[in-house]
Amino acid sequence: MNRFASLSAVIVAIVAFAAPSPADAQRKLEFAPYAVPAEGAVAVVVRQGAPMEGAFAEVDRVSGGALQRAVAAAGFIGDRGVMLNLPGVGPYQQVVLVGVGSEAASPRLLEDVGGLVGQAAALSGAPRIELLWPGTDIAMAGGHLAMGASLGQYTFRNYRTPRPGAPVLGQGELVLRVADAEGARRAWTAQWQPVAEGVRFARDLVTEPANTIYPESFVERTREAFRDVPGVSIEVLDVPAMQALGMGSLLAVGQGSQRPPRLLVVRYRGGGRDEAPVAFVGKGITFDTGGISIKPSLNLWQMKYDMTGAASVTGAVLALAKRGARVNAIAVAALAENMPSGTATRPGDVIRTMSGKTYEVMSTDAEGRMVLVDAIWFVQQRDRPRVVIDVATLTGSQVTALGDEYGGLFTRDEALAANLLAAGAASGEDLWRLPLHPSYAKDLESPIADLRNGGSTARAGAGVGAFFIGSWVQEGVAWAHLDIASMAWRDLPVLPTVPLGASGFGVRLLDRYVRDHVETPAP
Repeated sequence: MNRFASLSAVIVAIVAFAAPSPADAQRKLEFAPYAVPAEGAVAVVVRQGAPMEGAFAEVDRVSGGALQRAVAAAGFIGDRGVMLNLPGVGPYQQVVLVGVGSEAASPRLLEDVGGLVGQAAALSGAPRIELLWPGTDIAMAGGHLAMGASLGQYTFRNYRTPRPGAPVLGQGELVLRVADAEGARRAWTAQWQPVAEGVRFARDLVTEPANTIYPESFVERTREAFRDVPGVSIEVLDVPAMQALGMGSLLAVGQGSQRPPRLLVVRYRGGGRDEAPVAFVGKGITFDTGGISIKPSLNLWQMKYDMTGAASVTGAVLALAKRGARVNAIAVAALAENMPSGTATRPGDVIRTMSGKTYEVMSTDAEGRMVLVDAIWFVQQRDRPRVVIDVATLTGSQVTALGDEYGGLFTRDEALAANLLAAGAASGEDLWRLPLHPSYAKDLESPIADLRNGGSTARAGAGVGAFFIGSWVQEGVAWAHLDIASMAWRDLPVLPTVPLGASGFGVRLLDRYVRDHVETPAP
């Protein structure tokens, strides 16, 4: 059950939705020493029971008791994740209250607080909102608050036409008042802003429609994002290059579209010269009709986000490179558009992959695993990674099994499983481990090829898909498959750091995995 909810009993009056340009759609984050302003717009953290303490008590004193009366009238008691947005409290234009329950402060809690304030800030016309955090018990508290605020206030307004005379919302400053303002600024700039930028990069790509994001334009957006970032090289394989390597599987998915497929490889070298890299491989189906095995029309528009895996792994390496992580890391984006046409792959076709292994196509709508196996084989052959983690919106079965609370984790490596589960809990992008049962091999048997690309039954679809992908992982390589079909796009209820729409799921998770379990410690 989602722990977070929005309290809308009292909310700032908003009469229209403004549409600032993409360049100024997010408030600028600033840092200042802790102090309680005498007016303006403020955001205050409240423990369970709404005790008269800290910033809450100080703001109530300045307001002449008006804040406490408003809280009592609304029945707000500070439950974790519940937010109360109050206009016109004494001398304050706006007071945003964020409940934190009875839990002790933690980085994840701070990011959730910042996220809720960021969501409120995105809908506020106040030119300046000040978040008050008097605590000193969490190192880099301001950096975590800023991280949450940046993610929570994310909006995508590129295609909205501004309404003449409409109030301008979500612009100006969001000031974080913390005990160590300068330390918070340094932590934000060096450690957490790059991660927020990686998430924004992924969310922007996923939100864009498929007539603007396709394999070639994905590549160009990535080149622009990594421009002038140190330690990065980019390799792009076009159709002739993939044909020369025998990548029949990735090519088979893209051959029905006028948009040619691409394999994008971003290499970041921040670790030792001889250090084996970690490789993140993402499914990049820029639009998925299902091909000849065509999908029904209901919610087909959502299939623009079938490239979330590719966007997230690329965003994760962008975050690592921008923060100068001490690791060698690779993002591989397997990019194709899956369309039906006279040149499209058919059910029953037999495909030969780069590895030489063959499979029989049971469904052209099982295209994610098809592009991934060539991409995984390529990075193993070229880069000899110590770890391979693939990320994909792979199956509806994962949605049925886990809903929108967890991504599905499949791996045979116990240490990798433990590290990824811990990274998910720390980052707020939770995973749940699912089985890779040996019986799934039987489901993938083909009478005419080495495998089939789908099971012979409708059972355990997520596990069978993962088992298929794992058949291309070389012995001795630690591998995990993340099925994030239910996590790529957020509908109600939203999360503190994930507003409606594209989540960028995987960027924070992979950054945290590297940060906590892979990265070489600083000297």
